[in-house]
Amino acid sequence: MAKSKKQCIECKRLLKKDEIALCKKLLSEDTSDFMCLDCFAEYWGCSRADLEIKISEFKEQGCVLFV
Repeated sequence: MAKSKKQCIECKRLLKKDEIALCKKLLSEDTSDFMCLDCFAEYWGCSRADLEIKISEFKEQGCVLFV
């Protein structure tokens, strides 16, 4: 069975795996609400580049959500 594609709860854009992982990391691993980087940046009051940096840092730290 194929996985269903997740969409941003704000703009309905299909999400990439890193966007889903970031929402789980910063909100809760149990969350069912996901946002694209642009909407998530607006939500947090930061830039998309800031979130991309955090994704890189989490990957470097070996966070299993970003594998």
